[in-house]
Amino acid sequence: MYNHRQILSMVNDAIANIQYPTQPPGLYEPIRYVLSIGGKRIRPVFMLLASQAQSGNIKNIMPAAIGVETYHNYTLLHDDLMDRADMRRGMPTVHRKWDSNTAILSGDSMLVLALKYIHSANAHKVEEATDVFLKTALEIGEGQQYDMNFETRLDVTPSEYIEMIRLKTSVLIACSLKMGAMLAGADNKICEQLYDFGEQIGLAFQLQDDLLDVYGNPDIFGKRIGGDILCNKKTFLLISAFLHADNKQKERLTQLVNMTNFDEQQKIKEVTDIYNQLNIKDYTSENIARYFDKAKEIIDNIDLPQAGKQPIWDFARQLVNRNF
Repeated sequence: MYNHRQILSMVNDAIANIQYPTQPPGLYEPIRYVLSIGGKRIRPVFMLLASQAQSGNIKNIMPAAIGVETYHNYTLLHDDLMDRADMRRGMPTVHRKWDSNTAILSGDSMLVLALKYIHSANAHKVEEATDVFLKTALEIGEGQQYDMNFETRLDVTPSEYIEMIRLKTSVLIACSLKMGAMLAGADNKICEQLYDFGEQIGLAFQLQDDLLDVYGNPDIFGKRIGGDILCNKKTFLLISAFLHADNKQKERLTQLVNMTNFDEQQKIKEVTDIYNQLNIKDYTSENIARYFDKAKEIIDNIDLPQAGKQPIWDFARQLVNRNF
């Protein structure tokens, strides 16, 4: 059995060896660039770990794993454009390095390439796995729309937020695990259990991401601390703060969110101070633990050899227990 680090190395090697067309360079060079600047490769690693647990042939399933990673990076490319983000993984985003039109067109081509890679897998149930992917891709679009809708609202509820991140983040992790098992010939029950496991881990992962944006170590986190605060992103922390704040705190939070001219560090400090007053860090950590524990319960009950399940769990545990 390979561990997640070995699988990650295989995925990175496969991505590095992709031979893109050379013409036109303005289309394919941004694709090569965005896939070369790293990332955790969460989705392809989970897919291949799930396949391995079912005794699948990793080499045959690798094209589908690369397809899912290509699709994921396509969503990031377009997210960065919509958010007007300057950096991704410590490097300039595609629309900054090139321009917005390039980001749109290269992103669209990544979506086509993702489907091409998935369909080229020499494995079981490719058509069925493709259907799972297509359903997931539509759900991710729904999640992105909800996220955009939240930008103009201060009354987003925790349940609305959890549904949004389930669609925007969790379902692709869940889909990757399910596809990996399907392509290795697993029965429907195991595929659905792995999907449910992925949903729970995805929720825990996204809440951890929200937490790290405020309380993380920037050298480990890989992004600027306080970025969500500066762009008034409706994270679990901000939504929970509005929910638990007294009138004075709520009034100040509203003022901070509505500011158009402000000192960035001061805004980050003031919002973080309110979070600290309300123990939002601990409250978020408790919710992360709840989803994490549910995921553990699910994977413990999946009828797969422990030797196959353990690398999946080890990877999930590493993702959610990231250092601050």
